[in-house]
Amino acid sequence: MAKVALIESKPTRIDFIGHFDNKFEFDRYSLSSDPSLKKVLKRDVDIDIDIDSYDWIILVGSEALKYYTNVTSIMEYSGKVVDKKFIPVINPSMLTFKPEVRDLWESSRDNITKYISGEMKVIEIDEKMAFGIRDSRKASQFIIEARDSASEYVALDSETTGLYPRDGHMIGISLSYDGKKGAYIDCDCIDQTCEALLQQVFDKKIVVFHNAKFDVSWFEYHFNFKFPRFEDTMLQHYLIDENPGTHGLKQLSLKHTKYGDYEKPMYDWIEKYRKMHGILKADFTWDMIPFDVMKTYAAMDAVCTYILYTKFKKALDTNKKLTWVYENILKPGCRFLIDAENNGVPFDKDRLYKSQNLMGDVIEDAAQKLDEYEAVQKYKQNTGDFNPNSTKQLRELLFDYIGLAPTGKLTGTGAHSTDAESLQTLAEEHEVPQLILNVRQNVKIKTTYIDKIIPALDRDGRLRTNFNLHGTTSGRLSSSGKLNMQQLPRDNPIVKGCMKAKDGNKIVAMDLTTAEVYCAAVLAKDENLKDVFRSGGNFHSNIAKLVFGLPCEADEVAELYSMERQAAKAVTFGIMYGAGPQKISWQVTKDSGKTFTVSEAKEVIDDYFRQFSGLRRWIDTSQNFIRDNGFIYSYFGRKRRLPNVASKDKGIASHEVRSGLNFLVQSVASDVNLLGAIDAHNEVKQKEIPAKIFALVHDSILAEVQEDAVDEYCEILKRNVQKDRGLSISGCPIGCDFDIGNDYSFGKFSSKYEDLV
Repeated sequence: MAKVALIESKPTRIDFIGHFDNKFEFDRYSLSSDPSLKKVLKRDVDIDIDIDSYDWIILVGSEALKYYTNVTSIMEYSGKVVDKKFIPVINPSMLTFKPEVRDLWESSRDNITKYISGEMKVIEIDEKMAFGIRDSRKASQFIIEARDSASEYVALDSETTGLYPRDGHMIGISLSYDGKKGAYIDCDCIDQTCEALLQQVFDKKIVVFHNAKFDVSWFEYHFNFKFPRFEDTMLQHYLIDENPGTHGLKQLSLKHTKYGDYEKPMYDWIEKYRKMHGILKADFTWDMIPFDVMKTYAAMDAVCTYILYTKFKKALDTNKKLTWVYENILKPGCRFLIDAENNGVPFDKDRLYKSQNLMGDVIEDAAQKLDEYEAVQKYKQNTGDFNPNSTKQLRELLFDYIGLAPTGKLTGTGAHSTDAESLQTLAEEHEVPQLILNVRQNVKIKTTYIDKIIPALDRDGRLRTNFNLHGTTSGRLSSSGKLNMQQLPRDNPIVKGCMKAKDGNKIVAMDLTTAEVYCAAVLAKDENLKDVFRSGGNFHSNIAKLVFGLPCEADEVAELYSMERQAAKAVTFGIMYGAGPQKISWQVTKDSGKTFTVSEAKEVIDDYFRQFSGLRRWIDTSQNFIRDNGFIYSYFGRKRRLPNVASKDKGIASHEVRSGLNFLVQSVASDVNLLGAIDAHNEVKQKEIPAKIFALVHDSILAEVQEDAVDEYCEILKRNVQKDRGLSISGCPIGCDFDIGNDYSFGKFSSKYEDLV
């Protein structure tokens, strides 16, 4: 009979014996004997246990897990064996306030029972399963095995020294052709024969990656390999579970294979090596890892990718909607983004350096002006320094030393807010808040953008960053890496102005107009709302004239009835995302500067739905479906899972319903834009037109285009974006606006920073 210990963080009354159905006995311990502790730190640990005397040790919760294994994620590791004898498990008390973890608890409990009874064994990974190759002849032999195997596909992975192909080199290649064994091949032994054989494999087989966008980019850049057919287990899983942060290979291998955390020994080695040599995490590169340490982990990556593909493919094959999204949006989108990222964002180095110097001068001048104020001088005398970015110091300066009255807006902790909106209000009373705003804005532009962009540029003056297909629950693209293209400064054109086309080219930006409302009109089959689009002119002015019955022409609404137009705009966007009268009232008041009461908002909403009853029915039907089913599908077939609609907390349940409604319109508009970009990109490549799409930013498609090809490119892009995909209003395709200029600011940079041009 196995000897078992159970360790929790502190003494509790939890009936673990009952939770484990009395299937085994164990000795119970606590890290700390003090039950009053909210969090158990190392200094609080007073447990007395002989670890070696036990066959199995159950670790309850993240604190016990971290203390004994240095692993932090209890959700990922629950029910999995760590370091041969430790079995972490989530605390069953979570079931009372997180009912969604019940499945995880039950599967973890079952695994623990099976391990202790001997029914389930820890898999020992040996040289027959995961091995390394450093000899060209042996590498060729294994590649030939893969080529001639009966399997229709092979799993492929790369180990690199960096995140971008131009910033590093490839260390090795991992390959598995049966999911039972994998090889890690040192790149130093890959000769021309190996390269030719590998290309034969890629031509003959379906190549499976986990994050194909990353690996294909490296293989294409460093080896010029071609992949006629590839699959991506990360994108497959994104369709199975769209929640961000769940798609890592390690996480999925823990959850869906029997091999547990096979990479932990390597990461333990890395941690020891870094501490021994004083190497910061940011400075550690994978070429520091010895081949014999790396080989098992790397080979198992390919093995697990192969296994995941077999499981995820079966899951998707049972759902035609998700399969359609994968085959027609995500895989083509992956190929498109590989090319778009490789095109790179064009920057003007000279403008960047000039802008950097200017921002420095602006910040210094603003700081000097701040120092001229008596209140600031007094604050510095009393405290020693003043940091405009310190919210605590700023509160003290504004409210205690200057004597300004707080705006009434509070932070999450209940303190008086000093955010941009609050400072803008306070600036009406005193000059210091405006100076603070200027300092903050310029410091952010300089440090967050310009200072980081300059060293990140490649030799050709372009910046390669990431665009992600799997980063949001709505299906919209996200951006990460060297530059987040989705979060460029809006109030200042300096960063966009530094995105400049080379001589003879233009920056072309196509932006969808009122795309989400357009899609909602089609999905709702609301003919009145469709007619507003067919009528042309400014959409929100047309809506205001119709809803309020304004006695003027639509093109006069903005000037004569600005509040009504603002209210119509707020209602249009608000109701699609579940906003009520209070939210609409606040939004209109904020945007117009005039009080718009809750009762007025309610009346406008009622009038709005009287005009657009089809939209009302669609919203009601969609919300009821979400409440009844806990999920909903988009027009193109994406699935949004919303299990918390069943929550007893009405706020949580309502938020889940709003998220589902939001998803329906956001995902469709985003997919229309992405599909248009993919098709346009393919046509541009096929016709060899000198145009390079380099980014998708919200509802915009950005490209650098040779000047004499701009008209042709714009025609191609507009035609492909407006292609009828079953979501078009008859006689009125979705709106496309074009901006064309030398840089991405389209004249705003040269207007504001004339001296820098």
